[in-house]
Amino acid sequence: MALRIGVPQETAPGEKRVATVPEVVEKLVKLGFSVSVQSGAGDAAHCSDDSYRAAGAEIVASAAELLGGSDIVFKVRPPSAAEVAMLREGAMLIGFVWPAQNPDTMQALQARKATVLAIDCLPRQLSRAQKMDALTSQAGVSGYRAVIEAANAFGRFFNGQITAAGKIPPAKVFVAGAGVAGLAAIGTAANLGAIVRANDTRAEVADQVVSLGGEFVKVDYEEEGSGGGGYAKVMSEGFQAAQREMYAKQAREVDIIITTALIPGKPAPKLITAEMVQSMKPGSVIVDMAGEQGGNCELTVPGEAVVRHGVTIVGYTDLVSRLAKQSSTLYANNLLRLTEELCKAKDGNVNVNFEDDAIRGLTVIKDGELTWPAPPLKLPAAPPKPAAAAAAPKKAHGHGPGEPMSAKSLAIVFAVGAVLFGLVGAYAPASFLSHFTVFVLACFIGYMVVWNVTPSLHTPLMSVTNAISSIIAIGALVQVAPPLDAAGAADRPNTLILVCAVVALVLTAINMFGGFAVTRRMLAMFRK
Repeated sequence: MALRIGVPQETAPGEKRVATVPEVVEKLVKLGFSVSVQSGAGDAAHCSDDSYRAAGAEIVASAAELLGGSDIVFKVRPPSAAEVAMLREGAMLIGFVWPAQNPDTMQALQARKATVLAIDCLPRQLSRAQKMDALTSQAGVSGYRAVIEAANAFGRFFNGQITAAGKIPPAKVFVAGAGVAGLAAIGTAANLGAIVRANDTRAEVADQVVSLGGEFVKVDYEEEGSGGGGYAKVMSEGFQAAQREMYAKQAREVDIIITTALIPGKPAPKLITAEMVQSMKPGSVIVDMAGEQGGNCELTVPGEAVVRHGVTIVGYTDLVSRLAKQSSTLYANNLLRLTEELCKAKDGNVNVNFEDDAIRGLTVIKDGELTWPAPPLKLPAAPPKPAAAAAAPKKAHGHGPGEPMSAKSLAIVFAVGAVLFGLVGAYAPASFLSHFTVFVLACFIGYMVVWNVTPSLHTPLMSVTNAISSIIAIGALVQVAPPLDAAGAADRPNTLILVCAVVALVLTAINMFGGFAVTRRMLAMFRK
């Protein structure tokens, strides 16, 4: 029997997102599920009840009716105590749960014998888990929205302009933290024409910052900041002191600061002090994306935009909800991909397979039993380094792979070659010898021509194949239209040779022109 998926209306203050959208409902129905949506659940995300009905969902009037009659519940925010009480016993809950921050909710869900898949516990190290990574999709939306909020509060253009009314300098933006949200903010601010600088404790993101049009500002202190699961780690006191000094310098120079620093399960680190705020130019803006966990700025008021020392400090905790339609669509697609992994048979039933590392990491409660935290992932072991003595095994002729041939071996090869050429010259007819000489010279010239082609807008392999195709095309053309002799007559080939030459021309033309077409499409991918 097919299971029923229920989508209630979010009850958290200011939350406008919905756990699924009509476009995804159609795909869930094709997987064999029936879908119920609480009336008005998608109104704030511009998804009407009628659009859900048209997609095949049933509209349910109340949360109690929906939660009590659903086998699987899709949610965005962690459930409230009232929602857990209405949840049907033994049901499955999928959504953000944050088990470390919500122990009471976890206990209540265990009491309901629920199976809980926390999308925030997804092992992000797994490449195949990217399609289910709701943290990444929502962080990208919040990074984009942070720049929009900064532009709204800022009193100038982002891009520099020279007009008849005067010169307008470009805005200077500093992004603290170059994770997913930070990179989204960097790209958005750079596209708006601002001068963008960024910093992160993870040195490996420097290239990503530069590729998006920003400048990476390095802390004058050597320490690796990569943590597990794509997050940064807590840095040493020495690093933090050097970092504060760098932040103080940037605060005096830039117009806008966007902070994104968060470590799961810990309060947001204080990066921007009150003294730094006071040193900023009047009219500057700080967008604190960590407001929900206390904020990265000492003067942030979570959920509000305040002005301190002439600086607007935006501490909104609902940046993702301010783009509710976009964020809901992305989140709904993440849950759809997860559902596809749970329902590989497409029969409307789910299988929580603990052999799957992604599913095991997500599952925090199974049938009322606590399964969080998941055991560490078993990463493949690094291949052993070969011993120096056994690095190059010796061959029978006394040389290993990659080593030059010894003088004795070279002499033997030349002696064998000379004997073979002597036999050919002594016993082969004169016509064969002339053809054989042309063949050897053609091989030598062809090799030099092909392997000396310089790749240009091609991969080296494509350049080589095009060079070989060119030689084949020339040979085929000679067979199709042979040169005239001294008397002005052409020695026409027989029908079989002519057909082979024409086929060769067609195939080499497809290879050559197809190669250029592929190159054009590859280049088009990098154009805006």
